[in-house]
Amino acid sequence: MSDSITVEVIRHGLLASAQEMARNLCRTAYNTIVYEIHDYGVGLHDPDGNVVADTPGIASFTGANDFGVKNAVSFLGRESLHDGDVILLNYPYWSCAHTLDALVLAPVMVDDRVIAFASCRVHLLDLKQKDAGYVLDSTDMAQEGIFFPAVKVCERGQPNQDILNIIRFNSRLPERTLGDLHAQISACQTGDRLIKAMARKHGVETLIEAMREINDHGERLTLAALARLPKGTWSAVDYVDSDGVVEDQLLRLEVSVTIADDKMIVDWSRTDQPALGPLNAPRGLTLAVTMLTFKFLTTPDSPVTAGNFRPLEVITKPGSLMEAVPPMPTFTLWTGLLAPEVITKALAKGMPGLIPGCSGGDVCDVMALGLDPRTGQPWLEAINDAVGFGGHAEGDGEDGIMHVTEPGCRNNPIEVLETKAPLLIDRYGYRPDSAGPGRHRGGVGVERTYHFLAPATAIVINYKTKTQPWGLEGGGPGVSNTVILRPGTAQEQRVGASYNHLQAGERITNLTGGGGGWGNPFERDPERVAGDVEAGLVSLGHAADEYGVVIDPTSRVVDVAATRARRSVAPDGAP
Repeated sequence: MSDSITVEVIRHGLLASAQEMARNLCRTAYNTIVYEIHDYGVGLHDPDGNVVADTPGIASFTGANDFGVKNAVSFLGRESLHDGDVILLNYPYWSCAHTLDALVLAPVMVDDRVIAFASCRVHLLDLKQKDAGYVLDSTDMAQEGIFFPAVKVCERGQPNQDILNIIRFNSRLPERTLGDLHAQISACQTGDRLIKAMARKHGVETLIEAMREINDHGERLTLAALARLPKGTWSAVDYVDSDGVVEDQLLRLEVSVTIADDKMIVDWSRTDQPALGPLNAPRGLTLAVTMLTFKFLTTPDSPVTAGNFRPLEVITKPGSLMEAVPPMPTFTLWTGLLAPEVITKALAKGMPGLIPGCSGGDVCDVMALGLDPRTGQPWLEAINDAVGFGGHAEGDGEDGIMHVTEPGCRNNPIEVLETKAPLLIDRYGYRPDSAGPGRHRGGVGVERTYHFLAPATAIVINYKTKTQPWGLEGGGPGVSNTVILRPGTAQEQRVGASYNHLQAGERITNLTGGGGGWGNPFERDPERVAGDVEAGLVSLGHAADEYGVVIDPTSRVVDVAATRARRSVAPDGAP
């Protein structure tokens, strides 16, 4: 049995190795989606495929990689794995994501024995899906690109040119797609090299035993956290804007959550209707986003291990919105991205002091592509804009940070976008008055305006525009996400998820949602309201109407008497 010091040394060695894999990935990737936004998930796994260390960008990729590694090994057979093999998997029902979120994994082998796996998932730009950039309205898996059901892209250390040529001749952006794929392969090979070095240093048996102890310890941490939580069963319902095909019909997400002393059960089975369009979630994706929520509820301050999730049970129904089966379309992942806060909405009924209000609720992605007149080459850039987070019992929600599903991600900087694409960013900053009012207000969202210098297709991927982010304990809702096409013109239009063809000189503004408030807004300290006004987060009118705080427009000082009078009347006009 390894001593605790050795286990801890190995644990930190694994974490450092995963971080080095991610650094290698970012240094060699071709696309800003990877090296700027950090749309990736990097992991190291024990011989059975259980994650022991990760470096998340998209947090749900951690659970997705775990699931995908096991499916790939099951499909290929452990006996077919060799030193130097690298495997490509993007079959959605096995890999937990759409075709472009491709998983690359490598078995780490010593003396013909698998001692670990290295994994790396990124968003590739194009694999012959029916539409360039992103698919919003597929009705069958055959429209969603090329599937690689666990194929060896490298075999015994040698690239498989047949697979690489299939990708090259079936991608609209072959150089950039293959460039990112090679970066993934390099990241996994880095993990392979570092794990083998650890095995030489500590011994194979000690390394494997330490991995086992790391996961056992992760389980013990989770069980201790569950024991401290309120016990009971709670349910909640929330909505996705549409399924991409029937655009005037909300998709209903319903979940039931049970917390017992030694487990948490998350039941999605009442979300039974499948979507006609590509909003169906493979079971692996549902597992991954549920795991994310479970992690931040129980052990948010410790690194991810598979052991953290042993006390979690997830129930889904085959053929439903939350467990897609072939040939159901799955390309648009947003059902999974919105699912975590449906779980927290249910939990808030039993533990409002521990759960924040809803965030702006979406990733708020604007993707744009076209032909760059400066180079004559096609271009494609994606921008995930930040949202406000929900207020909570201990304080205000954070202003303008990345959505809960992508805590390791960053926005795409203005300087990079204006260099890589024929566009200008006319405006970028916080969105005033978007926060849900409360004793602890929600965080504000952001506003960004894109000014296209050449014809372009702007793809809006935003599925929480028709419902508001909810508040708690009397807090008000946040303002919803929306996108404005051609703002300030006669053709101005507000849209959610959509394809939009814009001409040179036209603009699009992304307005992201604010978080829900927590508690009665008339109980908020007037000086804090005045501070929000001074910071430009709350307008004078909003301060008076939503918080009952009257502020002198010249001095910006709280009018105490007028505020007292205003707050003597409830916001609805009742005394």
